[in-house]
Amino acid sequence: MSEKHELWSHEQRRVDDVVRQIDTRIEALELQTSDTHLEMVDIRKNFWDDVTVNLEDSAEMAETFASLKQQAEILSERERTHRHAAQQLKTLRKLQSSPYFGRIDFRQASEGAPVDQVYLGIASVRDSSDEDYLIYDWRAPIASLYYDYPPGPAELKTPDGLVTGELLLKRQFVIREGEIISLFDTGVTIGDELLQEVLGKQSDAQMRSIVGTIQREQNCIIRNEHSRLLVVQGAAGSGKTSAALQRVAYLLYRFRGTLTADQIVLFSPNPMFNSYVATVLPELGEENMQQATFQDYLAVRIGRAFKLENPYTQLEYALTSVEDTAYDARMSGIRFKATTDYVALIDRYMGYLGGQGLVFRDVTFRDETLASAAEIGDYFYGLDSAIAVPNRMRLTAEWLLGLLKTRHRSALEETWVDEAVELLDKDTYMKAYQTLRRQNRSLRDDSFDDFDRERELLGQYVVQEAVKPVRSRIRKLAFVDVRSTFLQLFRDPALGAELAVQQGVKLPSDWQAICQNTYERLVRKEMAYEDATPFLYVVERLRGFQTNTSVRHVLIDEAQDYTAFQFAYLKRLFPFSRITALGDLNQSINAHADASASTGFVALASLYPAEETETVVLKQSYRSTRPIVEFTSKLIPGGNEIQPFNRDGARPTLRIASNAEALHSLIRERITVLAAEGNRTIALICKTAAQSAEAYEALKDMASLRLIKTETSTFEPGIVVIPSYLAKGVEFDAVLVYDASSSPSGYSKESERRLFYTVCTRAMHELHLFAEREAGPFLQGEARMFYDVKDQTADLQMQ
Repeated sequence: MSEKHELWSHEQRRVDDVVRQIDTRIEALELQTSDTHLEMVDIRKNFWDDVTVNLEDSAEMAETFASLKQQAEILSERERTHRHAAQQLKTLRKLQSSPYFGRIDFRQASEGAPVDQVYLGIASVRDSSDEDYLIYDWRAPIASLYYDYPPGPAELKTPDGLVTGELLLKRQFVIREGEIISLFDTGVTIGDELLQEVLGKQSDAQMRSIVGTIQREQNCIIRNEHSRLLVVQGAAGSGKTSAALQRVAYLLYRFRGTLTADQIVLFSPNPMFNSYVATVLPELGEENMQQATFQDYLAVRIGRAFKLENPYTQLEYALTSVEDTAYDARMSGIRFKATTDYVALIDRYMGYLGGQGLVFRDVTFRDETLASAAEIGDYFYGLDSAIAVPNRMRLTAEWLLGLLKTRHRSALEETWVDEAVELLDKDTYMKAYQTLRRQNRSLRDDSFDDFDRERELLGQYVVQEAVKPVRSRIRKLAFVDVRSTFLQLFRDPALGAELAVQQGVKLPSDWQAICQNTYERLVRKEMAYEDATPFLYVVERLRGFQTNTSVRHVLIDEAQDYTAFQFAYLKRLFPFSRITALGDLNQSINAHADASASTGFVALASLYPAEETETVVLKQSYRSTRPIVEFTSKLIPGGNEIQPFNRDGARPTLRIASNAEALHSLIRERITVLAAEGNRTIALICKTAAQSAEAYEALKDMASLRLIKTETSTFEPGIVVIPSYLAKGVEFDAVLVYDASSSPSGYSKESERRLFYTVCTRAMHELHLFAEREAGPFLQGEARMFYDVKDQTADLQMQ
């Protein structure tokens, strides 16, 4: 028997033994969960049996209460036991097929130290004696040796201090259905063989867990515990999002008992992305964290007051509305409102409002002015200016509530109250009685037998109901007209210009046009996406920030698309959270991308001290084959720094058609071939939603073709037509770029370079570009050497 065969047999015997022990554990847990479930059902079924309550006997009542409490505690304990066992069972069933993926042999530097053999999997499993570990959880401290070191000198941080020693062996496994499919020793962080095996597969509907293929730089991201701000900048396909999700799993493991999934929030780029990543944490035995898009949050906060634009509509406008007469001013406004300069201008405006300019509303009671807007303004600005604006707002509210209380008392004797009492129906009468009974426990049933007493009590109820909405509005600080206060800055461009000079802010040359466009939209109660966060910021600065103090970690994916204002707002919203921001400046496809020097990561980093910030740069791209990465890296400045993983594949192709009908014929043919070759996810990526609808209409006769829209919430395998911005963050086996021409519907402007790069980098295995009549400018120059032209017409066009 060869040495390699003997080694393989030895490791397979261990796998067999571990799987047997897991099987035994599963049988025991299945029996336990079944028994516990039956016991829970029995307790619930008999919970109220033999319960008699004698209201006249306080001792008997106390005994009954104690009995019920005891049963409830027993039921709660059984439910906890059942949940824990069910979770263990779920994890063990996953380990049945593939119990572990790696092994390390480590010997400490102390003399005579034994060699520790450590096998790593998605969860820890002890042997039958419960003394030794058969499998260590990949998040355990010792697992860092596997991710961070090749064989040789190594060190490990433990709760007792730094342990030095030697890593004697690093072995990697691919195990399926309890059988070792592949086994190899490696001298690098994670062997190329394992990565080839994982990355070479067809895409799934959900992102995969990467615990078996975590690279050293990704491990630094996952196990970072000290940074208040962790910035992860990485090339397309470098594993940013995967590492971030494993980071969540690590944090939940590391701080078990003090950190829960609902204390972690992930801001995703779009709803479909939430579906795409939804299975990663459950695969690792953890609950999913809270997930939302920033647009979701904006819609909850201001969606009722305004017709709110979403970022996709804004981007559609930027890509398709060049002929609009207001286009230049709108785009200039979008870019300026994304900058730190605009944050500074709004902050200066808030300072101005502390001394003058706030717009108030009359507070009325039954069409009678309780306090006029002018009187409220006089009271507010009569308070000590050293008091913060939100605190002065609350003091003003207390003053108004005092006025309302006085008015409440005087209203009780007014004739309208008698009229309202006469109009009470039976149901309202009983509601009034019950309400007053709750408020006044001393109220007796015979209180309503006396006519005068009845009139007094019902009168109190009528006035209370009339006062209630006024009191609610005052407590919500609705006496300040935030919308008009915000509008004021744009109604008078000179005010903004004056404040800008005071703050040292340089306004765009078309500030007046920006103000006019913004003002007109807001008057129509239309909220542009670029104005939504600044407006909310003003609301919170006036009324006091509604901070979330329970969330401990916030992850922001595609962070390069966030504005300075959005980052400033999120920091105030989550003041005690650690932030993990993930992104790639080369994938900035937002409408404000030209302002990136004072937005994105730069703006975010300026909010946190340098000593609390760490930046990790990932340069290696794993998603796409080497030919695809070599091509896409030529599309952007600095692309030569991107390092392709050495996974072979076909070169990207370009096909040029003479007209739209021929274009659709070529695309239909290519999709048919790709599907026949077994590609599970095929995306025809269009530039805009309008172009996607056009392409879908032309190709909808193809079986299983689906059109992805902004409201699409699930990511499923198949053939999809999708706008460029919704494909962000997702990957596909094969990508077809619908229009790579130089026409306006293609990618012809320099401002669209990053968008084109983002589209092309969605491809894992195959990338095919199509164009009508001629190829776009980004396919010229050096990029021309890295794709194949697939027809004679195209060859002539390129010459």
